[in-house]
Amino acid sequence: MLHLYFHIPFCRQRCAYCDFVTYAGMENHLDAYVAALCTELTMLAVEHAACLALESHPSQIAKNTIFFGGGTPSILSLQQIERILAAAAEFIALEEAEISLEVNPGTLLGGTKALDYFQGLKALGVNRLSLGIQSLDDSLLKLLGRIHTVAEAKACFAAAHQAGFTNVNGDFLFGLPGQQIASWAQTLETLVLWGFEHLSLYSLTLEAETPLAQRIEQGVLALPSEDETATMYEMALAYLAAAGYENYEISNWAKKNASQNNENLLLACNHNLAYWLNQNYLGLGAGAHGQIFPKRYSNQVKITEYLANLQAGQRPVAEEIEIKASERFGETVFLGLRLTKGLTFAHFYERCGVDMRTIYGIMIGQLEDKGLLKITPTAVRLTPRGRMLGNQVFAQFV
Repeated sequence: MLHLYFHIPFCRQRCAYCDFVTYAGMENHLDAYVAALCTELTMLAVEHAACLALESHPSQIAKNTIFFGGGTPSILSLQQIERILAAAAEFIALEEAEISLEVNPGTLLGGTKALDYFQGLKALGVNRLSLGIQSLDDSLLKLLGRIHTVAEAKACFAAAHQAGFTNVNGDFLFGLPGQQIASWAQTLETLVLWGFEHLSLYSLTLEAETPLAQRIEQGVLALPSEDETATMYEMALAYLAAAGYENYEISNWAKKNASQNNENLLLACNHNLAYWLNQNYLGLGAGAHGQIFPKRYSNQVKITEYLANLQAGQRPVAEEIEIKASERFGETVFLGLRLTKGLTFAHFYERCGVDMRTIYGIMIGQLEDKGLLKITPTAVRLTPRGRMLGNQVFAQFV
């Protein structure tokens, strides 16, 4: 299976908590950037064709995937997205692929424009949307530096369904400054009422040097306590389970959807599953990362340098490193443990060529004794306690 990630590092304005590779006020480079993405894709696909042909694991991920992330992919015009997909179609059968695009509701300015845009996306073959809403509190949205309101987010979500999308994700944060447990409970109720097919709920991570982190360090703002944030997560687990969502990964929930064969298929994000299963993927764009075993690469971060490299006929690589066997072992474990069903011994062997118990038998036994892992005859997974202390568990394998 082939997995493509297109990084779109353009934003109308940077959010107060963001430390991703993003830039505001550089939309004049968009056309050149789209052309560069297409050139980079051709270079990568030709260079790694033999290796990518070996990546086929239908039992794990049944689809090729394309993911437009950012930044703000919805800042792209339909014509620009069409050009990128036309380049991708040289290597992927688009009608058989999961094609996801992240949307900032603030770029679409209400239901009418959103509907036109979403109808255009659907006509191009995009079949999954991820709405970066983050909060259903206008005061928190302003604090985070978001450029949309709750009303605009609701209109955007309604337009997505009106356009015919049946797999819409909502991105939300909890553990925000001033956020109350009661208001988070109301948010969960509202998300279920709206009818998202998929939800990604993340505890706020403070990144150094961001404006939000600086305000908290200065004492201007205060975060909820660790116990309060943990309570918010536990509330999400309980409430969304009761509402019919499956928590298939630590921070991700999905509904099931009947297929043509009347099978109840989980509407999980196949592209992200490729990451959690530690598979190869091509990352394209300024600041993007990719992995073609046994190497990992990262691209030039600055848009102008990225463009200059490709216009000169060179790949825009900032760093390329060999992935050591020990790194591959550890990464396969801690990524796989993010999945609720855990990491199967068969998958570890498939990715690493050795039995996981040979490498980590003593360690996983010790973690089981501490109540953090559950070992079965076929897999190892986090316990409920282990999920709450996931970073401590993952650190054992780094």
